[in-house]
Amino acid sequence: MNVGDEKGLILDRVLQEASPSLVLELGTYCGYSAVRMARLLKQGAQILTVEFNRDNADIARQVLEFAGVKDKVQILEGSSSEVIRQLQKKHAVDTVDFIFIDHWKDRYLPDTKLMEELGLLRKGTVILADNVIFPGAPDFLQYVRSSPKYDCTYYPSHLEYLDAEDGLEKAVYKG
Repeated sequence: MNVGDEKGLILDRVLQEASPSLVLELGTYCGYSAVRMARLLKQGAQILTVEFNRDNADIARQVLEFAGVKDKVQILEGSSSEVIRQLQKKHAVDTVDFIFIDHWKDRYLPDTKLMEELGLLRKGTVILADNVIFPGAPDFLQYVRSSPKYDCTYYPSHLEYLDAEDGLEKAVYKG
């Protein structure tokens, strides 16, 4: 549900290495990871974060305001596939520099393929996916790891605040 402290440090490092201008987050929940990312963004960079649940989106807005980063983050309400389809026309998005995926695990692969099909990925776009081991996203992992379109790196970690094994997968789009 939220990236937690241990995996949050991995998110911080990968985000800073990418130095994105536009971040897309799939799965806002309460806004924890959006706050983590927003505080590290370079001047003028933005986060578009997608949340299906209206109550979660409302709470996240309050969290973002309290954290002082609401001007860097826009919450887009709706299903991930619906919002992804609207990014180019409704939100004037050409391509995305960094994508943090932490929503429904069964949507990781279909949403990744949809972003490919719509041309939202450019050479060098970084996808960082959380919870790829627990609860797991095996179809996503198999796809990005076996595709010549991606260079992948696995970051072993633990489920937030527990000893259970988990990890994040970084997939850099090669075009």
